[in-house]
This record gives sequence, structure tokens and C-alpha cells, in this order.
Amino acid sequence: MKKINTNEIEELSWSSPKAKFVGAGKDISEALGWDPQAADAKARHPFAVEILRIPPGQTPYPYHSHAAQWEFYHVISGQGLARDESGRTPIAEGDAFIYAPGEAHQLINDSSDDLVIYVIADNPIGESCYYPDSQKWLVRSPERRLLRGEALDYFDAEE
Repeated sequence: MKKINTNEIEELSWSSPKAKFVGAGKDISEALGWDPQAADAKARHPFAVEILRIPPGQTPYPYHSHAAQWEFYHVISGQGLARDESGRTPIAEGDAFIYAPGEAHQLINDSSDDLVIYVIADNPIGESCYYPDSQKWLVRSPERRLLRGEALDYFDAEE
């Protein structure tokens, strides 16, 4: 058994260049030895677990959907909003919800206290994301790259 105490994991904070997106998190899976780049299933783990903390008035990341990844959320403390294709839904301590592949989503803390959430994702190899607001794609094959462009025919530049 590999055991850690989440109170002892360093919290990593992030901010976009203009601070529109701000958040912090504790990577529980990585503290337990998870290697997200590993091909070996034992080193990779079947899911990634994070404690996400969203400061008051902040949104941690852009509105996005995953091509293959499932994400489960459990609100530990605080309140805010979950944005998805149906609009904005209030979330609060004790709420649990899940997004399937292809379901765009975003978390927003519109309160005056921290919003703290457990996030569990299956993190499949080769995952990609789509950002509807900015119409760009994130691809990971093999490196992580963000792209935006016109749709092309499958055989474009091949013949």
C-alpha cells in the first residue's frame, strides 16, 4: 500500500497571463506515484485524483470538453457554479456530479469563500480537448499542443 496525507501535499497555484483563470490544486495521484506519461498500467493508475481549490471570484480554466476523458466532481466545501451546455447550475458542499466525454464544462466560484472540490478523472492516453469559446483544440500526440484552424479534407496534401 502506498499512503500519503493530503495535508502534507504541496498546493500548486496557477494563473493565466492576464489572471482571468486562477486556481490551485493538490495532485494526490502524483503524490501516490502516478506517472501520467507511463505506458505501464501500474505506474499510470486507472484515474487521477486532485483536490482543486478555486479562490473567491475565480474560474480555474476555460470552458472545455474532453474527447475521451470522464471527470467526476465532489464539492468538499464552498459554493459556486458549474457551467455546461444547459447553462449555469449552482453547486455547494456535498454535491457530486460527472461530465462524460464530449460534455463541455467549467467551474466558477462566484462566492466570497474558497470552493474546494475533489476531481477524479480517468485521464486516457492520447486525450484531446475542445474549447468552444475560443474554437481551439488541445492535442497530446505525443506532446501537448493547442491548435486552431480550418477543417481539412482527410486527403488534403496527401495526393
